[in-house]
Amino acid sequence: MMAKNKEPRPPSYTISVVGLSGTEKDKGNCGVGKSCLCNRFVRSKADEYYPEHTSVLSTIDFGGRVVNNDHFLYWGDIILNGEDGVECKIHVIEQTEFIDDQTFLPHRSTNLQPYIKRAAASKLQSAEKLMYICTDQLGLEQDFEQKQMPEGKLSVDGFLLCIDVSQGCNRKFDDQLKFVNNLFVQLSKSKKPVIIAATKCDECVDHYLREVQAFASNKKNLLVVETSARFNVNIETCFTALVQMLDKTRGKPKIIPYLDAYKTQRQLVVTATDKFEKLVQTVRDYHATWKTVSNKLKNHPDYEEYINLEGTRKARNTFSKHIEQLKQEHIRKRREEYINTLPRAFNTLLPNLEEIEHLNWSEALKLMEKRADFQLCFVVLEKTPWDETDHIDKINDRRIPFDLLSTLEAEKVYQNHVQHLISEKRRVEMKEKFKKTLEKIQFISPGQPWEEVMCFVMEDEAFKYITEADSKEVYSRHQREIVEKAKEEFQEMLFEHSELFYDLDLNATPSSDKMSEIHTVLSEEPRYKALQKLAPDRESLLLKHIGFVYHPTKETCLSGQNCTDIKVEQLLASSLLQLDHGRLRLYHDSTNIDKVNLFILGKDGLAQELANEIRTQSTDDEYALDGKIYELDLRPFDAKSPYLSQLWTAAFKPHGCFCVFNSIESLNFIGELIGKIRTEASQIRKDKYMASLPFTLILANQRDSISKNLPILRHQGQQLANKLQCPFVDVPAGTYPRKFNETQIKQALRGVLESVKHNLDVVSPVPTNKDVSEADLRIVMCAMCGDPFSVDLILSPFLDSHSCSAAQAGQNNSLMLDKIIGEKRRRIQITILSYHSSIGVRKDELVHGYILVYSAKRKASMGMLRAFLSEVQDTIPVQLVAVTDSQADFFENEAIKELMTEGEHIATEITAKFTALYSLSQYHRQTEVFTLFFSDVLEKKNMIENSYLSDNTRESTHQSEDVFLPSPRDCFPYNNYPDSDDDTEAPPPYSPIGDDVQLLPTPSDRSRYRLDLEGNEYPIHSTPNCHDHERNHKVPPPIKPKPVVPKTNVKKLDPNLLKTIEAGIGKNPRKQTSRVPLAHPEDMDPSDNYAEPIDTIFKQKGCSDEIYVVPDDSQNRIKIRNSFVNNTQGDEENGFSDRTSKSHGERRPSKYKYKSKTLFSKAKSYYRRTHSDASDDEAFTTSKTKRKGRHRGSEEDPLLSPVETWKGGIDNPAITSDQELDDKKMKKKIHKVKEDKKKKKTKNFNPPTRRNWESNYFGMPLQDLVTAEKPIPLFVEKCVEFIEDTGLCTEGLYRVSGNKTDQDNIQKQFDQDHNISLLSMEVTVNAVAGALKAFFADLPDPLIPYSLHPELLEAAKIPDKTERLHALKEIVKKFHPVNYDVFRYIITHLNRVSQQNKINLMTADNLSICFWPTLMRPDFEKREFLSTTKIHQSVVETFIQQCQFFFYNGEIVEMTNTVAPPPPSNPGQLVEPMVPLQLPPPLQPQLIQPQLQTDPLGII
Repeated sequence: MMAKNKEPRPPSYTISVVGLSGTEKDKGNCGVGKSCLCNRFVRSKADEYYPEHTSVLSTIDFGGRVVNNDHFLYWGDIILNGEDGVECKIHVIEQTEFIDDQTFLPHRSTNLQPYIKRAAASKLQSAEKLMYICTDQLGLEQDFEQKQMPEGKLSVDGFLLCIDVSQGCNRKFDDQLKFVNNLFVQLSKSKKPVIIAATKCDECVDHYLREVQAFASNKKNLLVVETSARFNVNIETCFTALVQMLDKTRGKPKIIPYLDAYKTQRQLVVTATDKFEKLVQTVRDYHATWKTVSNKLKNHPDYEEYINLEGTRKARNTFSKHIEQLKQEHIRKRREEYINTLPRAFNTLLPNLEEIEHLNWSEALKLMEKRADFQLCFVVLEKTPWDETDHIDKINDRRIPFDLLSTLEAEKVYQNHVQHLISEKRRVEMKEKFKKTLEKIQFISPGQPWEEVMCFVMEDEAFKYITEADSKEVYSRHQREIVEKAKEEFQEMLFEHSELFYDLDLNATPSSDKMSEIHTVLSEEPRYKALQKLAPDRESLLLKHIGFVYHPTKETCLSGQNCTDIKVEQLLASSLLQLDHGRLRLYHDSTNIDKVNLFILGKDGLAQELANEIRTQSTDDEYALDGKIYELDLRPFDAKSPYLSQLWTAAFKPHGCFCVFNSIESLNFIGELIGKIRTEASQIRKDKYMASLPFTLILANQRDSISKNLPILRHQGQQLANKLQCPFVDVPAGTYPRKFNETQIKQALRGVLESVKHNLDVVSPVPTNKDVSEADLRIVMCAMCGDPFSVDLILSPFLDSHSCSAAQAGQNNSLMLDKIIGEKRRRIQITILSYHSSIGVRKDELVHGYILVYSAKRKASMGMLRAFLSEVQDTIPVQLVAVTDSQADFFENEAIKELMTEGEHIATEITAKFTALYSLSQYHRQTEVFTLFFSDVLEKKNMIENSYLSDNTRESTHQSEDVFLPSPRDCFPYNNYPDSDDDTEAPPPYSPIGDDVQLLPTPSDRSRYRLDLEGNEYPIHSTPNCHDHERNHKVPPPIKPKPVVPKTNVKKLDPNLLKTIEAGIGKNPRKQTSRVPLAHPEDMDPSDNYAEPIDTIFKQKGCSDEIYVVPDDSQNRIKIRNSFVNNTQGDEENGFSDRTSKSHGERRPSKYKYKSKTLFSKAKSYYRRTHSDASDDEAFTTSKTKRKGRHRGSEEDPLLSPVETWKGGIDNPAITSDQELDDKKMKKKIHKVKEDKKKKKTKNFNPPTRRNWESNYFGMPLQDLVTAEKPIPLFVEKCVEFIEDTGLCTEGLYRVSGNKTDQDNIQKQFDQDHNISLLSMEVTVNAVAGALKAFFADLPDPLIPYSLHPELLEAAKIPDKTERLHALKEIVKKFHPVNYDVFRYIITHLNRVSQQNKINLMTADNLSICFWPTLMRPDFEKREFLSTTKIHQSVVETFIQQCQFFFYNGEIVEMTNTVAPPPPSNPGQLVEPMVPLQLPPPLQPQLIQPQLQTDPLGII
């Protein structure tokens, strides 16, 4: 059974390959191909095929195990698959004859028969005979595969007779054929099948082949197979045919002609070669090696097939050719790269046509080698040519091999470079010529299209030469230049017309009337008309300017980084830091002074005398002062020209310097000496703070007749001390025998110690809590951004002073001066600001004086000064400073002369100081330039502070009847008079005439003079009718008026004038509410620092509604809101006498624009130009009205003329009114209010839109702005993305109001282009947030529908939190789908904002306060809204807090205080008075009494 299951073994056959063999004489120089035939059949792979097999062997090789002393070789066996799928094993034997390499005779073997007999043997035997592979195997059998002949014996089954049909080597074919014939006879005897193999058919001789075929045809059943072992053609066919003859079951053998078989084989090779080459093509790095690639490809079938057919050697050759091609391709690319880089190298090294135009190529090469940048462009290689060096592999080295320039290609590139320079020079010349042609054409205006201009330049030579692209480029450049210039001139024009823009308060919004006024005035300007074709850009510039005017910050300054505020902060940060560090180094070891180094200056031996006197009073150089012992080191100096090296050394650093004098000559000597010391220290800057060395002037006692001059010396010594800002030690009263006494020396030493202590205090690194109030004077210096002078020029009078130091931390734009004014040292805070930053300071903060700087080269600078100065109160001293290069400018430049004259004229009109700073002069940079101004400010300090307090009191008690009513917090007066400890009444009343109007001042009394610091006399200017020494700070109680009947017939000044004035002021829409604080911040809850809309509805009950009462009395007392005025009629034209103000002890301050005809006329001229375009009928009506109802002011006295009467209210009330007209207007107003109330009863609440332009987007229903694909309005999406990308952490987001102009501009630009990018508009986050809120405010219906308000209110009252939240969630589901999507989007955004509350301080509570009126749009005319405002706000707060729960199925977030308690009914007064200069926290609605009158207009 097991034998049956075994697989049958394949049949085994032994085939013997025979043919011509023997010595060289017998077979010729080469064999007939028996070995090659056997080799190709048994081992067909190309790498295993050996074309050379020798039969000449040594005795040792012949006796080896491979030959084994036999004349036949065993080639091994091979499994052959037949066409029918049957396998068989074939053992191959080659019968040959081995020749001894010594005797060249056949080796002797065991079989001594001749070859013909041996070859025909059918039984072969050789023990342990090994398989033959190649000739190299002989003697090295262990290095090759060792396979023994089976059982040492084989039986031959068939013969393969080889006949060489090639030309042969020294062999006759007939001899071979004769040998074969004899051999065939012997083979036939064995009765074994025989096949003839015609070998070497690739070198076939035709007639030889025919003879072989003829030979075979003569034999019976003898087949001929044409073979080629070299090309592996029909090799396997020979053996297969013989096997078929042996095995009759395999069928008749098929013999294929040589040519057909050869074509088949070659096609197979070609196919394999193509596939292999494609594999090789995948290698792109010419550095790759055959070993690496072959290992990578060895398992690839295409690779293996090619190796089997062609061999590894051919494969390697193919690979090497490919690598060489890659290398040459790389070199070619590098060459092209170098050639393409040559023009750039030539442009770098040979850019000038004049240098190379006449040079040949070799001269140009030499010139290039001399260039400094030669090594950057070219590299000189040690070996050449460059493509045979490793430079080709340096990919990162882009330098060009210098030997490449020796090629013709490089020379051709150079010639092209020269021609390019020539043509480019001509092109540039023509472009510039065309540019000049365009500049000559006057009618080209900014924004004019090229098409309109092209027809006028068609015949221009330059235009014809250059290309169309060049002409457009030149015109575009020309347009950019003229547009940029026009915009700059337009901006400069806007600054020149500053009075036109600065008549509104900060954070205001210009009305449409104001915009019309601006356009009317500016339209007359050529610079306005120049941008006619760029009207949108012009409007944008105008809006940007207006936005900056009303919302000025250094970040939005139109001068950018040249903003004065930025420049000042940078300069002070560097200068004051160096100043303080230097002082700190100077006095670091002087904290506890035990040793005092003193330098003594004098003349004619005085210094030595003083040193001797001090030593006399000392004990071993130790001096006792105020209970402490000091070691003194004295250095007297009596030379004429001291140098720093002699005064200041590492071993001796003086703490102070005593300067002693006893005559005019010695005093002058000291003054010159100190000047030299400071100048030398400042110039060489070896130690800048040598200039700040404290000096003390000491007057020596006189013992002879010179003592008569003592008063003069004392006076001039004091003058010099004031000028040098140093102490002066006088001779004490009494008679002393010596020149110096102990009192003088002690006084001088105390002064030095105080100066050292002061310097330590100035530079103390320990933080202090010094308030601004520590400064005796607060001066604001204003300069315009962009003025043509450096900031350090105007600051040099302070920074170069030794008394300058840094202000307290946080005041980056301030410095402190310690100056002796009068007899005391004063601390003066100098705050340097731009004009735009000074406006807020001017309105809100206490300032003792202004230094207004302007450039005499710039009209806009003077315009800004005029606009700023016009609104400054005339009680505040002003110093005008004109800046130019030198005094010669005044005489050489008419424009400079005009501006300097105008500044001096304004200063004269308002009794201000005027000076000039010259950039080319050092004298005018000294601090002493402002000493007189500081003295004037100090003299008026009390009056300024009292006026400031009084104004703030009046503003806090004044209620404005603006369209948007003020919060009730503005009604609380406060009492802040420092000297009124017992009085709690309101501040003293002021006349409305004195409030805003002051008559032209009479000439100052110049009979009083004072000596200035240089000994010159100068007049003392004072404000008329103001007596500071008579001022009483006590506050009198208010005077109640008598109930009298008003007179209607007044000749001089109709009392109804006051009513008209106050009515006009009350209606003034531009009047800002008070910024005076009402409570300390610590008294208010920080979380309540937000105003409710109800703030704008109620008035405080404590504020009187009795506004205007005009009694008829000889002592007229006029009650105006909460102020009372005592007035006495006189005989003057205006009905008031000077005695009126005198009886009050002080006058109410006015503004400088009413004190200067220049300032007043500028503002008045705008009004005239604005109304000059009125029609004749309008003009007639206006003039008629004026004649009928108003007194026309005097043209000669502009202060009594109406100013800016186009406003709702006027600042100057010096006008009359008509009682009948006022009554009619009042009746109309009352009637109109009644009609409005009737209409409101029948119509739904519809708040007025904030827009003043038509829009096809804003104000539209929400359903019209969304689609199913985009459920969120595009504008909302853009705003939210902008805020979340750029400003999510902005402090006060949605609370701090943005620039109103920017908000309008955002919406206008979006109206024009929905794809506009907010980032490109350069607007602030707060402006975008305001525009987003405005979008919801403009919707026809609120986002939270009115119909759901009651349900939300009821749900909010549910006590249980979870139940309340689920009820609210069900109500939200009732929203219209569009409203729901947008509401979810905006609440999610607010939730993200609240998550950053630690940074932006906007909690959900704060955000709800800001947003609930916008989302719910309440009608505050309905009282139910007034009582539930806090609940509505808490609902929105809950939506923000629980955003995930309401809209995203999240969990409930644990919060506290979801719903606020109801407001108290009568909280009473909850605020206390506080000091000025701090912004008040807004009041909460629950702090306001609910019984007050609602807003009749229904405006929030």
